[in-house]
Amino acid sequence: MWQGIKTLTGYNNNTTATISSDSTLPDTLNQFFARFDRHSENSDTLPVPPTNKDLLQLQPHQVRATLRRVNVRKAPGPDGVPGRVLKACADQLAEVFTTIFNLSLLQSVVPACLKSATIVPIPKRNTVNCLNDYRPVALTPIITKCFERLILPFIRSAIPADLDQHQFAYRANRSTEDAVIMATHTALTHLDQSNTYVRMLFVDFSSAFNTVIPQKLVMKLSNLGIGSSLCAWLLDFLRNRPQRVRMGDRTSSTLILNTGTPQGCVLSPLLFSLFTHDCSPIHPTNTIVKFADDTTIVGLIKNNNESAYREEVKHLTDWCSNNNLVLNTAKTKEIILDFRKSKKTVLPTLSIKGEEVERVESFKFLGVHISADLTWAVHTSYQVRKAHQRLYFLRKLKQAHLPSPLLVNFYRASIESILTYCCTVWSTSCTAKDRKDLQRVARTAETIIGTTLPPLRDTYAGRLKKKARNISTDPLHPGYPLFCPLPHGKRYRSLKARTTRLINSFFPQAVKAITPPPPPPKD
Repeated sequence: MWQGIKTLTGYNNNTTATISSDSTLPDTLNQFFARFDRHSENSDTLPVPPTNKDLLQLQPHQVRATLRRVNVRKAPGPDGVPGRVLKACADQLAEVFTTIFNLSLLQSVVPACLKSATIVPIPKRNTVNCLNDYRPVALTPIITKCFERLILPFIRSAIPADLDQHQFAYRANRSTEDAVIMATHTALTHLDQSNTYVRMLFVDFSSAFNTVIPQKLVMKLSNLGIGSSLCAWLLDFLRNRPQRVRMGDRTSSTLILNTGTPQGCVLSPLLFSLFTHDCSPIHPTNTIVKFADDTTIVGLIKNNNESAYREEVKHLTDWCSNNNLVLNTAKTKEIILDFRKSKKTVLPTLSIKGEEVERVESFKFLGVHISADLTWAVHTSYQVRKAHQRLYFLRKLKQAHLPSPLLVNFYRASIESILTYCCTVWSTSCTAKDRKDLQRVARTAETIIGTTLPPLRDTYAGRLKKKARNISTDPLHPGYPLFCPLPHGKRYRSLKARTTRLINSFFPQAVKAITPPPPPPKD
């Protein structure tokens, strides 16, 4: 792939890395992936001395059940032990690993062989121009993942159930769909009033998971009520992690990292969401919607007073500085939703640390294209183009004489999943032309397969009712208060809306979908 001398843009905007041959590329990438490491943060002082009072004890049947659920298709980690061996020998290995795991929890020490990771760089695009064009995919030992899965329930049970309700990642009955629904409903509700507009800031972090400082994380976990013994174990789990990069048959030298939550680990997503739980709005007119490291500030502005919104952005910037998270201003975008007929002045731009944030007309937020006019033409056209590409493979499978049931399964998994992604957000408010374009793709697939497929409108209606029921029965969901039953308890109260935009959005339509019609008048 690399011939001769290559110069790659590297660690930041003004640093380059010169590569003389293929043999040096793994070491260069290893240094680049470890650029956020801070050895000064490595301290042997624990926030709270561990005690045996809250010591965890795993049972053999728990370890055995976890080993039996190992996915044999997953690639082995640096230890080279494949998942099929652990799964096949679950009965024989359960007692052995139970002893090892309990000893690790007792001493709050994780062996280095269980913390090691092999990074396999995957190019993000066809042409690689800089080191940042590689996506680091971490391979960790499969047995370590089993250990983490056993620890995960203890952490979840220790944290408050109502913690950070606007963090939609890695929680039951939450998804990207819920995050987009709440962000758009917050904006639409505010825009239903006069002389208002909304500024939505889509924040981008540079390698967010790799910048977490274990000491700060463990202090926050301790404040949330997680036991000192488990905190001490997590601190050791995140420090002194051996890492190396492998490209083909070449492997870099090993680096020891003390910063970050490795993305190849089972615990990392939950730990990162707990690390950011205190990133909350300081003004009631602002909402911070989070899905893992995807963070969006929804600023509700009235009478052109942006002081609260700008203070919120500054507070987020200061919070990131205090928590070692690096804001990528170049990739941070802003959308302004403004439907006022009389706009007296051009709205001022937003700057973060002296860098101006780009203002765009549409942004892809968690897979959904949000436009400044809150229409869905950009999103549906993207879906149609992407689905048309999958029709090629459906035709090839048809030419290979696959039976219709398999073709239907392929359609539902690869094409219908695109046409219905987050459909509860936009299906009730998109135009008739958008629906027609989407349905045309489904009819083409129907012709190729040679069988009848359910209309997309029925799928959209079913998804709407299912999502509405899930939210209306979950008191911890931030949208739960919008499902307010009438005094007799048989129907929900309709949401007040002045504009068509709000009337056709998710929550008013969802309340209507699960509310039974009133009984017919008596004769």
